[in-house]
Amino acid sequence: MNLGLGRSLATIANLAAYGLLGGFVLGTLGVLAGLSIGLAFVLVGFLFAALLALVLRGIWYIESWRVATLFDTDIRHAPFKRSNRTDGWQPLHTLVLQFADGNNWLALLHGFITTLLGWITLALLSVIGWGIGAITWPFADWTPPGASPDDFRPGSYFGLPVDSPWYILFGVLAIVIAVATLYALSVAHRAISLPIFAPNREQELRREAHDAHLRRSEAIRAASVERSRIERDLHDGVQPRLVSVGMTLGMAKQKVPTEPDRAVALIDEAHTSTKAAITELRQLARGFHPAILEDRGLDAALSALASQSHLPVSLDVRIGRRCAPQVEAAMYFAIAESITNANKHARATEVRVTAVERPGGKLWARIEDDGVGGANPLPGGGIDGVANRVRAAGGTFTLTSPAGGPTTVEVSLPCE
Repeated sequence: MNLGLGRSLATIANLAAYGLLGGFVLGTLGVLAGLSIGLAFVLVGFLFAALLALVLRGIWYIESWRVATLFDTDIRHAPFKRSNRTDGWQPLHTLVLQFADGNNWLALLHGFITTLLGWITLALLSVIGWGIGAITWPFADWTPPGASPDDFRPGSYFGLPVDSPWYILFGVLAIVIAVATLYALSVAHRAISLPIFAPNREQELRREAHDAHLRRSEAIRAASVERSRIERDLHDGVQPRLVSVGMTLGMAKQKVPTEPDRAVALIDEAHTSTKAAITELRQLARGFHPAILEDRGLDAALSALASQSHLPVSLDVRIGRRCAPQVEAAMYFAIAESITNANKHARATEVRVTAVERPGGKLWARIEDDGVGGANPLPGGGIDGVANRVRAAGGTFTLTSPAGGPTTVEVSLPCE
């Protein structure tokens, strides 16, 4: 593997830095590990363990960034593993997930190997320094001030007088061997680093297939939740109203021969109920895909959504282009569900919504209320439904709602 002169020199400089600092970092990790184990049954031990987990994760980020920069390569995706529990065990579960994450231990192993290579690099740099001295020694005047040249004669090294031509040749040979070995170390460092951090095509294909399977599952779950919601809305709202209209018209039909005025009143009542049913059906259809979202985009749709809220909604939308319909719909319904929950359950006084397009083609939104918190996404509920819908569109949905508030929802979607 040809690294080129510049990249080889940068790699050697990196290895030398690890040779100087790696031992200190590894020693610090050893101390943290010892304190975590020794104090495992008290709170202080948990704090040391949490610090150790954060340091391990930090090593992954530092090592992956260093390898990506040094060798100009892509780094495989290794997201921070966060517990999805909502109870008091969430911090401990997240800590366990960090210690169980093989990526963190691979990064630590990589750092240890790099430190060993760094120590060898420092030794080879010392050899180069000695070789330079061996070459320049015979040509330098090493007589101390005030001393006679006859009283200060060069000695010998490895049995060779330092002013011997063979000593110069020995220095040149040492430099050549050390430089060649340093280049070999830089190549070895690249060969060790890439399998650990660079994406493996087979692994990437498996991950993509797994992600596609998850998105399909989430889409099926989202469709199931949506179907259940529609069935519930029809059963609880429109269906009873239409049944009432039918019964009212039946009574009016019976009253026409004997009580025409009463029949007219019943028909008026049925007409009012019919208009109310039509309104409910329109609202239900808007839940499928709002017309304003399709016609004018997210900015206008979110403005309309905010205007319908009983709570004041602070809206900050900075989206410069249209995204795929399923992406816009997923974002819209995630924000709509969050605002609805703030109105119904959070006992909040305001809602803040930020929706922006981030670099890299990401659509990102944050919805925060100042309510009492404690939101819990139940299976089949509204939050679960929009979360499934977001994930089915290739995005992420994060809910943070501690008791006492505030409740924060973050949604990220690829703007395709």
